[in-house]
Amino acid sequence: MKINAIITGVTGMVGEGVLMESLLHPDVERILVINRRPCGVTHPKLTEIIHINFFDLSPIAEQMKGYNACFFCLGVSSVGMKEDEYFSLTYTLTMHMAEIFSGQNPDMTFCYISGAGTDSSEKGRMRWARVKGKTENDLMKLPFKKAYAFRPGFMLPEKGAKNIHGYYVVFRILYPALRALFPGFVSTLKEVGIAMINAVIHGYEKPVLEVKDIVELAKVKN
Repeated sequence: MKINAIITGVTGMVGEGVLMESLLHPDVERILVINRRPCGVTHPKLTEIIHINFFDLSPIAEQMKGYNACFFCLGVSSVGMKEDEYFSLTYTLTMHMAEIFSGQNPDMTFCYISGAGTDSSEKGRMRWARVKGKTENDLMKLPFKKAYAFRPGFMLPEKGAKNIHGYYVVFRILYPALRALFPGFVSTLKEVGIAMINAVIHGYEKPVLEVKDIVELAKVKN
């Protein structure tokens, strides 16, 4: 099958990595990115929409028709953020965009970047984990063809990635040891991107993918 994908969050580390894998993958035919500012990438597969207000996608809704995949990589850290603001940017914004995507594309497979330690019960102590858990749970209720929540831990970006923090220089050095010691919490960003693509092509037995699931799905050959 050929994939026509909407990708969000490509001006961040995860979204950039998923976009790069999608541009390289032979089964990804067409890509739409929605950004508040230009991502700086040009490619024959790629169309970019600059749209400031992600809480109101109605002016560009018609341009989102005809896509069978979404790689949703938009997200913020809860560190230093007020509870209501984090809820708005994590849950409310994600659900608004997902509802538009599902309404326009009933044949869409939706892949959501969540995080290791997310709380599916929505009752745990960690605020961010509860909010992520609620987001995952409610995304699964939308009328997508399939919906998956990806829960990566530490991700090693490809060399040459632009949207990364300085401490990843150290992480790159430590990565082989961390992968050996903590295989359930460490992966490459390349594996995350390929696993998302494979989820659309092949599906997966579970709707929630932990790090070991992501690594396993990335190994599937098309």
